[in-house]
Amino acid sequence: MLRGKEILLGVTGGIAAYKSVYLCRELTVRGANVHVVMTKNAMNFVTPLTFQTISGNPVTHRMFELFRGPEIGHVALADRAHALVVAPATANILGKVANGLADDFLSTMIMATRVPVLFAPAMNVVMWESAAVQDNVRRLKERGFAFVGPAEGELACGVKGKGKMADPLQIVEALEGVLTPDDLAGETVLVTAGPTLEPMDPVRFISNHSSGKMGYALARAAVRRGARVILISGPTSLPPPLNAEVIRVTTAREMREAVLTQAGRASVIVMAAAVCDWRPVAMASQKIKKRSGAPPSLELEPNPDILKELGRNKRPDQILVGFAAETHDMEKGARVKLAEKRLDAIVANDVTAPGSGFHVDTNEVVIFTASGERIGVPRMSKDRVADRILGLVAKLRRGSQKPSWEPEAERPEFWEEG
Repeated sequence: MLRGKEILLGVTGGIAAYKSVYLCRELTVRGANVHVVMTKNAMNFVTPLTFQTISGNPVTHRMFELFRGPEIGHVALADRAHALVVAPATANILGKVANGLADDFLSTMIMATRVPVLFAPAMNVVMWESAAVQDNVRRLKERGFAFVGPAEGELACGVKGKGKMADPLQIVEALEGVLTPDDLAGETVLVTAGPTLEPMDPVRFISNHSSGKMGYALARAAVRRGARVILISGPTSLPPPLNAEVIRVTTAREMREAVLTQAGRASVIVMAAAVCDWRPVAMASQKIKKRSGAPPSLELEPNPDILKELGRNKRPDQILVGFAAETHDMEKGARVKLAEKRLDAIVANDVTAPGSGFHVDTNEVVIFTASGERIGVPRMSKDRVADRILGLVAKLRRGSQKPSWEPEAERPEFWEEG
């Protein structure tokens, strides 16, 4: 999403400037061409050489510096950029921009740009909570400037509170958001992700290899596209997506309860979780001891089919998307599931294919729709796959496609009022 984008990174004078080095690195590894602009005070914390080495571009810090020959620096950079992020954003730069002041290269460039501007504030908690700063933030938001953070935690001054600069990865996520069309604005998207764990005893459980990466990518993409996002997640080690409501569950029955509780709020439901099909009939109260002889037998019973239940009871205004992780006959298995569970679309992938299974950052999928479309998505990052899937969802929400099983005159008998 950032590949080929021209990004301006403004760095102001605060101790959090060291984190901006990591931010610059994250932007460049994602393919962005980063131009760093530093204030005079920022250079007391990090040298321009550091940013120049990482970005591969000269660092700008002098007010009347020219860009590529006779071009006026602050205008030329502002004209070529796709977005501008200020991290850290001190109380000083917020006050300048809010009140129309432009007395250095960075503040002048902000005044001269028409591209999205993202502030990542960082300052003492008392400064952040002051009436002046809060009034400036309010005015900037009203004018269309975007914000990420600040976070809560231990500050450089030794106190704990709100004022830490957001994590660089969160800033990247927010920046991708301001560069993405908000074609899901007004929608509430419910996403399930990760595996479920079905306990045999207090130590052991039945599960699968799902990492949750695809579901978390979908949640992040939905946030970027302007949706309100509810993420129901099985156990994973992934950080929660920025600005998503996260509900954590462990077992299939817990996931079912959470999904059915939240489904009424959702206009779009994307079931990316790998829910265990079976669970032990009984859980031993103590660890099952290893003894000589034959191993203990394990009796299983089916878990609830959450996706089928959703399809049977979904509202006509809801979009329901399922996933099919297959090892053979992928298309046949996906089409059967699409019809049996009354889905609007299903995303199928062969988990045995290289770069398309569990615990990897890429995926290769085929999307089948109820209206008969077959959409192949070649191997790419799961974030990009998520955007392809949600692009189709946005198309469905606009009414440009209609499921073939949806009647024109009356609702099928499985629909319930709600």
